[in-house]
Amino acid sequence: MDLLFSMIFGSGFAVIIAIAGIAIFLNFVPLGLWISAIAAGVNVGIFNLIGMRLRRVPASQIVLPLIKANKAGLDVNVNQLEAHYLAGGNVDRVIDALIAAHRAQIELSFERGCAIDLAGRNVLEAVQMSVNPEVIETPVVSAVAKDGIELKVKARVTVRANIDRLVGGAGEATIIARVGEGIVTNVGSSADHSKVLENPDYISKTVLDKGLDAGTAFEILSIDIADVDVGRNIGAALMTDQAEADKRIAQARAEERRAMAVAKEQEMKAYTQEMQAKVVEAQAKVPTAMAEALANGRLGVMDYYRLNNIQADTQMRRTIAEVSPEGEEKPEGGK
Repeated sequence: MDLLFSMIFGSGFAVIIAIAGIAIFLNFVPLGLWISAIAAGVNVGIFNLIGMRLRRVPASQIVLPLIKANKAGLDVNVNQLEAHYLAGGNVDRVIDALIAAHRAQIELSFERGCAIDLAGRNVLEAVQMSVNPEVIETPVVSAVAKDGIELKVKARVTVRANIDRLVGGAGEATIIARVGEGIVTNVGSSADHSKVLENPDYISKTVLDKGLDAGTAFEILSIDIADVDVGRNIGAALMTDQAEADKRIAQARAEERRAMAVAKEQEMKAYTQEMQAKVVEAQAKVPTAMAEALANGRLGVMDYYRLNNIQADTQMRRTIAEVSPEGEEKPEGGK
């Protein structure tokens, strides 16, 4: 009886150990992915799947893209995909981009695709843009021709991705800025704005010939002028502003001269008042001087009377001159 119990207990313990071992195995090995890989003819070993589990790499994000690449005829292996995942890349997007490039006969290696993906660019969108070019619409660019008329130009730039320059190449903002600069330069060099309105394609041809896609991640296929509108007369506005500024300068200078003239006038009035004060002072001294001259005998009585007669005659002449009408000859000698 004890022997039978021991055998049953030992068998049950063995079953438990077996079940635990199978559970641990299934926990480390995604059996479904392994079977899918074998069915697809992809060489993925059990130990590779266990290693992914230990390295905390989701096996589905490696095995499924590997199956997809194998079916598309791409030459990639597990180690390459796992290394790209551990580097922080998107394995599935890179494989999709490689398949799209392979179907479109675009030269794109796995290393180049990984580099583009790790650089932060969407490699799948880049491949799709290489096949199907994208249209970039610029904002309204304001430019002024030589005749002073403002033109508002809007352009559409057709570009496709340049796979070789995606890493380190400039983006759409650079393309838009360069096209805007070319439009401003071209319109600014035109003598008459009407010529630009007559031939807007001249702008696109001139701008396109400048090689604006150099150093960018795109290749410019065409530049088309979508709309040209006439804006303000900038030249007339500038001339008006200049005339207004000149007028203000002239007014300021005239005000300065007027202030100087007023100051000069005030100065002359002060000088005149000073001279008049001196004359009054001198006149006040005349009687005293004449009295001293008479007392000292330097001035005789007849001389004094002659001086009074001269003063009286002068006063009479002055009075006659003040009351005589304009244009009438004034009498001489006060008579």
